[in-house]
Amino acid sequence: MATSWSASKGAGPFDRLALLIASVAGAGFSPVAPGTVGSLVTLVAVWLIPFTSLGLAYTLIAVTVIGTWAAHRVERAMGKKDPGLIVIDEVAGMLLSVLLLPRTIPVLIAAFLLFRFFDIWKPFPAHESQSLSGGLGVMLDDLIAGVYALIVVMGARTLLFGARFGVPP
Repeated sequence: MATSWSASKGAGPFDRLALLIASVAGAGFSPVAPGTVGSLVTLVAVWLIPFTSLGLAYTLIAVTVIGTWAAHRVERAMGKKDPGLIVIDEVAGMLLSVLLLPRTIPVLIAAFLLFRFFDIWKPFPAHESQSLSGGLGVMLDDLIAGVYALIVVMGARTLLFGARFGVPP
């Protein structure tokens, strides 16, 4: 996957690996809405891969740690703050938005829509977290959006189904 960045600056193997990770194997190169594409890739993966709750938590931790490194390295190499091709942060946020929930189609769709809403809106403190430098600044606002989405979906499930229909939230 050659980009003008990797070709012109003589990117080394770690730079290429960081680009592969940060762009989620190229999803970040989508010409339209790369963040949404990265979130959709995650949505499909969470639906198809039979994660246990603990497995999903470990995956979230790994994606966050490795994604922070990759985002930092790509930002530095490109000389640009949070370039659109970095979508590993959307993966982390989407994973967090479903962490404590059953992975049913309605829950996944609700979490996806709410995560995208909060990621675009960036309510406090998500917007402020973007002022942090490097990979941490890239990742943190999406993790905050994921927390907001998780809270809203959990609350909605409890209000709509918890007491009225006897369905565990």
